[in-house]
Amino acid sequence: MNAARFTLILLVLLSIDAGADEALDAAFESDVLVIEATEFACYRFDVWLAIERQQQMRGLMHVRDMPDTSGMLFIYGSADYHSMWMKNTYISLDIAFVRGDGSIANIVTNTEPLSLSSISSIDAVTYVLELNAGTAERLSIDEQSRLLWGPGFDTDNDE
Repeated sequence: MNAARFTLILLVLLSIDAGADEALDAAFESDVLVIEATEFACYRFDVWLAIERQQQMRGLMHVRDMPDTSGMLFIYGSADYHSMWMKNTYISLDIAFVRGDGSIANIVTNTEPLSLSSISSIDAVTYVLELNAGTAERLSIDEQSRLLWGPGFDTDNDE
């Protein structure tokens, strides 16, 4: 009976995690990006793409858990000063504001969940990348790092 109870609990827990990913997978396309960190290392992330205005307004709202190697990439049509907030966002994030060439303008770390405070870029940016809080410090991702994503960059290329 204990084994059956354990199996049932495990199945419930697995379905909760899958449900969060399934909701994001249904609302957003996904892709892979790489960050060249300043410590001479590259890190691969699976990201959901917030391209349309509705997707950008939703972002990671209501998400309560995100895998360590996942994130959300907001893609804007042109470079501008952008700001984010944490309304209905239950997890703390590191937010990187990224120029069109992949260079990082600034990173705001360990954001406050559910806050309505504005979190802004210090330069005109084309992308905003949201990762789990603590990721930037743990992987030495900073303003000297570079995001590699988009046309001309093939993450499956072995050359």
